[in-house]
Amino acid sequence: MKIGGKRRFESRTTASQIRGARSQLLQPAISSIMLRAMSQINAWRDIGPSGLKSLFSQTVGLKVLMAVTGLALVGFLVAHLAGNALIFVGPEAINAYSAELHAHPELLWAARLGLLASVCVHIVCAFKLWMRNKDARPVGYKVRKDAATTYAARTMYISGPIVFFYLFYHLAHLTFGTPMGDYEHSSTDVYANLVNGFQIPWVAVSYMLANLCVGFHIYHGIWSMTQSIGLNSPKVQPRLRSLSAAAAILLTLGNISIPLSVWLGLVG
Repeated sequence: MKIGGKRRFESRTTASQIRGARSQLLQPAISSIMLRAMSQINAWRDIGPSGLKSLFSQTVGLKVLMAVTGLALVGFLVAHLAGNALIFVGPEAINAYSAELHAHPELLWAARLGLLASVCVHIVCAFKLWMRNKDARPVGYKVRKDAATTYAARTMYISGPIVFFYLFYHLAHLTFGTPMGDYEHSSTDVYANLVNGFQIPWVAVSYMLANLCVGFHIYHGIWSMTQSIGLNSPKVQPRLRSLSAAAAILLTLGNISIPLSVWLGLVG
């Protein structure tokens, strides 16, 4: 009994030592993140005497706006996917969801106007940052040696316009009811609109390709947002990059699964 008790005591001691070691390893990283975040906040606070106008005329202010509006757009994409995924439940579920949304037009239009404002601010900030980068270095690098620069980052200013035009295409197709084939758009039967549209091969493929661009944009957007708010410690960068990739992959697969399932005859 004494031997068993001694072993249990040693086991508890070892576990306590492991937890203590982990705490000692994590504490410097957490402290570094907090210090960087506080220094970033102080930089935003002390950027100039003219307040927000001065803040948003600076590069750091534009990046803050990009991060905030980007986060709002990602939140919308998550909610939008959750609603559209009801197509897998059946026509009653997704049509009831649509009817509930349209039963509150004031909230629906408030969300639409907020989304439109976020898109416009996001585009303006992106264009300004692109112009500043271009003016700062009119001649590009002959050889890129930055290992952190990914394909998604290099194509950010290409995927952005593609996503922008895809948004208008998507609105024309499923919001304003422009048929993409030989069928009639219904104002109440969302299930039929999705099935009729995505049964056309070129429509389904165009949606899937566009959502791949959206995925690349989201991946680098979330990653850039963490850098803009000061979470750029080498110890947390791999985890943040993995988190960005996971969010982008889940949203992309979710959005692609809808047109792909209809096209393959799994839905409808």
